[in-house]
Amino acid sequence: MRRRSIIMLAPVLAFALTACATPVAGVGGTAVVDTPAPEPSDAIVTQATGPEGTADADAHAQAQAWLDVAALPPGAVPADASVASFSSYTGWPCGPVAELEAFWLIPDATVSETANWLGANPTGDLISTAVRVLPADSEVTSATVGYIPAEGAQEGIVYTVEKTADGVAVRAEVAAQAAGASCPVLPDGAQYGAPGQG
Repeated sequence: MRRRSIIMLAPVLAFALTACATPVAGVGGTAVVDTPAPEPSDAIVTQATGPEGTADADAHAQAQAWLDVAALPPGAVPADASVASFSSYTGWPCGPVAELEAFWLIPDATVSETANWLGANPTGDLISTAVRVLPADSEVTSATVGYIPAEGAQEGIVYTVEKTADGVAVRAEVAAQAAGASCPVLPDGAQYGAPGQG
């Protein structure tokens, strides 16, 4: 499981490290290309959970349900983890959680248009954590877009968009909390950042 261990080692910093990423995308933008959007079930999925048996069946089912309705820009092609070297990873501070990852490649796309498309096309009934739209001429090479089931939640789905030689790669990191999940106590006045906000 790839997560920032700093969250567990330094709870004082946890509120700032919920998800470390480059600029955040928001609503707005246009479709990347004119081909039909891929079926979510086409995604190549990898699974990562805590110690064996810590995430219950309901958590696994919820993570899969969120991934099943993942909204990807038209032209996205399922890929595996080798599609790109991603510059950030989401740290889910509360647990235990069931985690899934899926990857796509979008040829001839840019980071800004892809992130803006993701921000404008919600995944299922999740709500966006995005705070801004990236300018169309932005030269960013990585961006994140987060979705959560309710305000303040520390579960959901975070898309990371990474520039590649011929377009962009998209990784979906999905986490669903198990029954009885808990969060480390933060110092007075501290709070967790929303998934996908960095």
